[in-house]
Amino acid sequence: MFTLLTGGAARDCDGRTRREFLRVGALGLGGLALPHLLAAKSLGASNRIIRDKSVVLLFLQGGPTHIETFDPKMTAPAEYRAMFGEVATALPGVTFGSHFSGLAARAEQLAIVRSFSHGNSSHQPASELVASGGNSTKATMGTIYARIAGATNPASGIPMNTVLTPPAAGDKYKGLGAQTDRVTSIGSLSKAYKAFDPSSGGAILDNMQLRVEQNRLDDRRFLLTKLDGIRREADASGALEGADRFQQQAFDVILGGVSNAFNLSQEDPRLVARYDTAEFEIPAKLKKKKANVPAQSPIALGKQMLMARRLVESGCGFVTVTSAGWDMHGNAFGIDDGMPLLGSAVDKAVSAFLDDLHDRGLSDDVLLVVTGEFGRTPRINAKAGRDHWGALCTLALAGGGLRMGQVIGQSDRTASRPTAEPVGVQDLMGTVMHTLFDIGQLRLDSSVPSDIARALTTYQPIPQLI
Repeated sequence: MFTLLTGGAARDCDGRTRREFLRVGALGLGGLALPHLLAAKSLGASNRIIRDKSVVLLFLQGGPTHIETFDPKMTAPAEYRAMFGEVATALPGVTFGSHFSGLAARAEQLAIVRSFSHGNSSHQPASELVASGGNSTKATMGTIYARIAGATNPASGIPMNTVLTPPAAGDKYKGLGAQTDRVTSIGSLSKAYKAFDPSSGGAILDNMQLRVEQNRLDDRRFLLTKLDGIRREADASGALEGADRFQQQAFDVILGGVSNAFNLSQEDPRLVARYDTAEFEIPAKLKKKKANVPAQSPIALGKQMLMARRLVESGCGFVTVTSAGWDMHGNAFGIDDGMPLLGSAVDKAVSAFLDDLHDRGLSDDVLLVVTGEFGRTPRINAKAGRDHWGALCTLALAGGGLRMGQVIGQSDRTASRPTAEPVGVQDLMGTVMHTLFDIGQLRLDSSVPSDIARALTTYQPIPQLI
């Protein structure tokens, strides 16, 4: 915690005054001092590389069924087709699973990929593969974005790479544990670019709050001078000389109220209600079962998506939203139990998110990606569930200034494998990175590590979206 001392009298034997103490929060983001994170921006690439766009990755952990979401196959034999049927969309001849009526009505704002595949059916490696595109650093897309763009937004202090798990929406929601690391891995990159998790420690957001009255910080030059003196007293070696501009940014963060981005009480209650997924709470009888039951995931999702919108609006470049429970084998949580809850929650939360972006004129500025680590087996098993299936996966995109209102690729009769226009993890990463960066300029910037530059210049976007 920084302690700023003001006033001229009553000094102790060390020459410090006891007259007044101004305490300004520790400014800790994920264990790193905020000025150090701000300084990390100076290691980032030139601003001419970075586009004024953001990405929200909604990762449905466990492996969402591609059939009950966006490829229902109602002409297939009964044991293959979507368990709850289909719903017509705004696109002629295109149907979604019946729990996605909201997104079906907004299908002109979506690009559905029915040929996304990578072949891995194991949770951890498949999650890491989708989130990293298989690049040699093994760092996920958000980490790579922060390495190039900088760890924080210098104008607002917002972390440029953030992950929102269910606890980010409130203390009562349970998290996902180590599973989150699968989609936010730093690989071989520095911890400075690790995704900021506002739920990872109870004091983090509290430390981002202004500790004193606004009028007590009016004389900012004086306060910065005091802060500078304290830091130099703590490091007589002079290692912190030249850090003044980062201290200035640290105070800008405090005065600008970074924590406001995580404060949903500032939103219109009517908008909060549009996002709210509390109605999809897991029944008590299912919570008692241990395997594959996401105790709080569906009811937190609406708040997570609203928080994601607030973050990108405040300057965050990459937000990962995680929602668990999609591993619907049927041993405790099957397609029959899961889709009415998790599917409906995604439909409501994402529909509200798309409408909100449209109303704010942000649709072209924010790319939404909805996916998971793999799909589910085409044939329903004996427990009314589907098992792991890496041969075909769920993928939907919206916004980002890309071409929407289309279905890309095609699967076979039973939704087992792609039959046309296959899309892989490198294509997904290429799409995300071409949205965030000017790749032509990036290849010329020596500050970008060669292995990252090589991947980003090699991976191409899904051509139908451009």
